[in-house]
Amino acid sequence: MRLVDEDGSQIGVKATEEAREYAYGKNLDLVEVAAQADPPVARVMDYGKYRYEQEQKLKLARKHQISINVKEIKLRPKIGVHDYETKKGHVVRFLNQRAKVKVTIMFRGRETTHPERGRDLLMRLAEDVKEIGQVESPPLLDGRNMVMLLGPTKNAGVANAKAEDTQRSQEAIQGDRDGQDPPEAGNEEPPPEQEVA
Repeated sequence: MRLVDEDGSQIGVKATEEAREYAYGKNLDLVEVAAQADPPVARVMDYGKYRYEQEQKLKLARKHQISINVKEIKLRPKIGVHDYETKKGHVVRFLNQRAKVKVTIMFRGRETTHPERGRDLLMRLAEDVKEIGQVESPPLLDGRNMVMLLGPTKNAGVANAKAEDTQRSQEAIQGDRDGQDPPEAGNEEPPPEQEVA
């Protein structure tokens, strides 16, 4: 067995018992790192510390991973104006949350003979939200459904954050009232010219 010390230096080829005694003499573990090599390679290390460091690396990698949510909105080709505006509002909200949106139009019965109506509706929606959403997958007919995928642009969520900031600043101004807090009822002191008898 080829033995590698904890600092990475080669110790040489040793018998398994000798390697184990060497590791235990340093109060460390003997870990086989390359079993398929000829001769097998073992390393002297603190195995508990090694596993802990590996878990920390995995945790850090998961923390920096960006998860993308896909939300779905379903429409019908004969949707009313107000229903369309409501669904468009949902799409805008999802895009501002940095989520992708799968827009599905469901055809029933003879509506399937006019897929261009569904395509026009999807393109109209894409045009309405082009500020914050871009078409990642164009409208495709899939059986009785037509599907389009919208993804957020760089501007998505920015306007939303600005609106929240202005709302917070307005609330702060209203709370200040010229920089002074309103006096609480019952704790008011009378003005000095009006003495209380």
